[in-house]
Amino acid sequence: MTSVTRRSAIAGLVSAVSCPAIAGLQLQPDFDVLIVGAGAAGIAAARRLGSSGRTFAILEASDRRGGRCFTDRGTFDQPYDVGAHLMHLPAQSSLPKLAAQKSVELYPDPQTQQIRIFGRKNLERDLEELYTERVRCNSAISDAARGKDEISCAEALPKDLGDWGPTMEFILGPYRFGADLKDLSVKEYAVSIDRNPALLCRQGAGFLIARLAIGIPIKFFSPVTVVNWGDRSVALETSDGVLTARTVIITASTAVLASGKIKFKPNLPSPYSRAFEKLKLGNYDHVAIEFNGNPLGLETNEVVFEKAADTKTAALFANLHGTSLSMLLIAGNMGAEIAAKGDSAMNGFALEWISRVFGSNAQKAVVRTRSTSWNKQPWALGAFSSAPSGALEARKLLSEPLNDLVWFAGEAVNQTSWGTVGGAWQDGERAADAVIGRLNKK
Repeated sequence: MTSVTRRSAIAGLVSAVSCPAIAGLQLQPDFDVLIVGAGAAGIAAARRLGSSGRTFAILEASDRRGGRCFTDRGTFDQPYDVGAHLMHLPAQSSLPKLAAQKSVELYPDPQTQQIRIFGRKNLERDLEELYTERVRCNSAISDAARGKDEISCAEALPKDLGDWGPTMEFILGPYRFGADLKDLSVKEYAVSIDRNPALLCRQGAGFLIARLAIGIPIKFFSPVTVVNWGDRSVALETSDGVLTARTVIITASTAVLASGKIKFKPNLPSPYSRAFEKLKLGNYDHVAIEFNGNPLGLETNEVVFEKAADTKTAALFANLHGTSLSMLLIAGNMGAEIAAKGDSAMNGFALEWISRVFGSNAQKAVVRTRSTSWNKQPWALGAFSSAPSGALEARKLLSEPLNDLVWFAGEAVNQTSWGTVGGAWQDGERAADAVIGRLNKK
């Protein structure tokens, strides 16, 4: 895929413009479209634009492609996804077809699960209880969503869960959506209860997204600080200078937009600011654990829960792609508190959980660990969007263009597949298609 721009090389994207743009000044723009952010949505938008004949480029604040979808290929002897690792609802996404074209292997998530109870593997009846209680909880949330009142998912749960309560709250809230059930709306949650099937990428989901970015003009270390949007064009201020375009697609996370790191001149209408705040990002981190062999006796890609006594719990994604690497998923408010204390706290929690759930000898088989902390990543400030009350209206607002100049895209804007790689990719394509249609009419 090629794109002809007014700049002959990416290194020169910003060097040719040295003075601030004046809002409303009608000069020939540098590009038809500028994209803010080289995550999944930004790359998807760029690929669409690349086949349209429009001139475009991506401005990326960090030093890499993929955003919150990133595969680490150096820490361990095998790749692992620091961010997203599952691709939900593949039939609704173009990613499987694109992966095949790039010789990247996707395969079905086996969805093998077990529940550990006081250090022992579940009996068959234990697993049946787990599934029964999960269905009951989802049904209760769906029933509440059909009602007139807006309540939290925690309020909708059956009142007779007994000692299954903490486990259900973790699986349905932090594990699935990165947020506690008390912070999730029943109406928003009900839209996305079933996101199966899902695919795994053997080389890493982040590897796939980065592979799909090959050939796309990207300027790294180029954070956009100001978006000047006038009557007919936009000007983006960066540390290197100013670039102009007929329109801009902004794929920065809603947390970054809410933080004010990117300012708008003139100020955005207040509903947009409220939408960024509403679409807050959930907390979802993990500790990657390399074992010596398979001391836990788990299957490839098996997910292990514990019958939890309180909120201090997690889930293990074991033997990733058949390797000796596993990931302990730590999420929700509890996960955010641990991650805020740093790597030692994350690693300590992981080792304590492994010992509690599998016995003290299991910890002796740990070779090394590595933890994540997405809330501390300056150009992410969180994991993925959650579903508080009013989120759907916020997504609808952000999916509409601002004066046909500013478009927002990303997983948080997708109205049904928010919080997923496929949702981000799909929304990037949506925004690009809409921009191309508008530009063709001018």
